Amino acid sequence: MKIVVAPDSFKGSLTALQVGKIIQEALVTEMPDAQVEIIPMADGGEGTLETLVFATNGKRLPIKSYGPFMEEVNTEYGLLGDKRTVVIEIAAIAGLPMVPEDQRNPINTTTFGIGDVILTAANMGYRDFIVGLGGSSTNDGGLGMLQALGVQFLDENNKEVSPVGSSIFSVKNVNFKTLHPIIRECRFLIASDVDSPLCGEEGATYVFGPQKGITEDRLEGYDQAMKKYASLIETHTGLRTQSKPGAGAAGGLGFAFMLLNGKIESGSKIVAEATKLQSKIKEADFVITGEGQSDYQTLFGKVPSYVAKLANEEEVKTILLSGSLGKGYEALYDYFMSCHSIATGPMSLKECMENADSLLSNEARNIAQLLREISEERVRTKNISFN
Repeated sequence: MKIVVAPDSFKGSLTALQVGKIIQEALVTEMPDAQVEIIPMADGGEGTLETLVFATNGKRLPIKSYGPFMEEVNTEYGLLGDKRTVVIEIAAIAGLPMVPEDQRNPINTTTFGIGDVILTAANMGYRDFIVGLGGSSTNDGGLGMLQALGVQFLDENNKEVSPVGSSIFSVKNVNFKTLHPIIRECRFLIASDVDSPLCGEEGATYVFGPQKGITEDRLEGYDQAMKKYASLIETHTGLRTQSKPGAGAAGGLGFAFMLLNGKIESGSKIVAEATKLQSKIKEADFVITGEGQSDYQTLFGKVPSYVAKLANEEEVKTILLSGSLGKGYEALYDYFMSCHSIATGPMSLKECMENADSLLSNEARNIAQLLREISEERVRTKNISFN
């Protein structure tokens, strides 16, 4: 029996690769002859870099750059197995978890480090980039990143503004002619499942700003400043991108990458294609996927639903194994052969997360016993003589 294990991370407790290895070990314990292939998944957020590097036999390259507060940080970028495509994960450079809760306010954070890492990789000869936009602490419309790439943003005194979120309030002039020439040769594929425009009630500030530290009384003013900033850029470049779906991703980084001819696609789709997931599913008997919590929202573009979609196209049954099953999970039965939670009884979220590895292993072994019975039944049925 061949089984493909393609989970998302259990955020806060296990990476997608850790989840995959735990499930693999449990399956092989109960079915020693099973072929189990791990293809860790991600949707453009935390874990995208690890997933793509592992699945393509690439490597992780350490680098010093600038964090959310322009402080020096040790981070990394990935190089895929094709030795030509660089993976950059926003969460590893300007991620929300990198900012203490009592210091969260995107007027003080920056995307400068992202541009710095891109330029470093480009100067080493790389031109193809996959960028995972999830998990940012920023809302600067990509100003910091663009500054690191050479774009000039000037205030009313014709002086360069600081590369932080508050500077969108003071930008009066912009000059894209100073963009580093090498960047015009680069190709950016943006992994994001956010389809918000840059501004408005469905945009970056209103939808994602509060979780990053923007208080309710400042949302309108911030959004208006973002609109003026974006309109100034559009007038200068002749590009009309602020209203496009995805422009509001990562506090406006989607907008900034569109200015660089970046193409935004579903994060799950990008990871699946890079890992050749569908071709591997085609050869499998079963697929196991999962995430931290599955509920009715899982069907709206999250990793497990995308994996199930590919498996259904190949007529391969998919099993869902998640940290918990939430509101409306019953809707998932139309897409999954069965749905499982790792919780073994009443327990707090903290308890579940602290014991996620053992709980996951136990439930995966339960599933393995069922699959073993199915496999043995297939053998028995095949050996029946009808003479």
